[in-house]
Order: sequence, then structure tokens, then C-alpha cells
Amino acid sequence: MQQFTIPQFIDVEDKIIGPITTRQFIIMLSGSALIGICYKIFDFSAFIVVGLLIFAISGTISFVKINGRPFHLFILNLIQTLKKPGLRVWNHTLGKVEAEYKLEETKEIEETPLPPAKHYTTSRLAELALIVDTRGVYKGGEKDAETKIEIVNNI
Repeated sequence: MQQFTIPQFIDVEDKIIGPITTRQFIIMLSGSALIGICYKIFDFSAFIVVGLLIFAISGTISFVKINGRPFHLFILNLIQTLKKPGLRVWNHTLGKVEAEYKLEETKEIEETPLPPAKHYTTSRLAELALIVDTRGVYKGGEKDAETKIEIVNNI
């Protein structure tokens, strides 16, 4: 049998510049680009306010981890949780479309005939149980009662 090496630490990101990962570098690079654009657009006092805000947001997104997960995944999970209702209520009334669909489905079920139920006698059930208990050593049917007793005693 061939042996394969199993990758380990697959959740660790690659480091490119010291302790900074590729994701962190790209986020900080885009933040720096936005700050540069703000320098060209706004006057100096507005630039300082907007630049510090962009720097704080990009630093938070790139370096903060909550429960070992990156901050952007935390924000995405928070948004998904807030979009879901906190209380689930069962609406037991059916609309017209659902009621018609259920009615058609019930008609289809009623139209299919059920196969006749098989009724086994107690002796047949006991014989099947013996076959299962002996793990197939006892084949059933042809052997007489003495053979059954010998097999049961051997178990």
C-alpha cells in the first residue's frame, strides 16, 4: 500500500513580508491607495480625518482576529446572522397554490396500489431468527428439528 503525505496546517496563510500574509498585504495596499486618492481629492483637514478612518478600518480588517478567524469573516457572519429572523414562526395556513399541490400529491399517492402485506407465521419468524443468529450456518427449510437444536447448542 502506498503511503501519502497528508498536508498539515492548511489553515495557516503564507507569509510574504515577515509576519505579514498576502491577504494582509493586499488589504493594507488597497487602504494606502485609498488614502492616496483622498490626499488628491480633499483638503488637508478632511484628508487627515478620512485618512485616519481608512487606516483604522484597513488595519482592523487585516490584523484583527476574532475566535481565530479573520475579521472580515466575522463581519460576514454577523451580517448573515442579523439578516435571519431571531424568532421562527410556523404558518400552518396553506395558500391556494400549496393546497392545490398537496391535493394533487395526495391523489397520486392514492392511485398507486400498495403491494399485499406479507404475514409470517411464528415458526417462520423463529426460523429466520435462527438463520440470523447462526450467521448463515443454518440454511433453513430442509433441516429437521434435531439439527436446529444441535446448531443452537453449538452457539
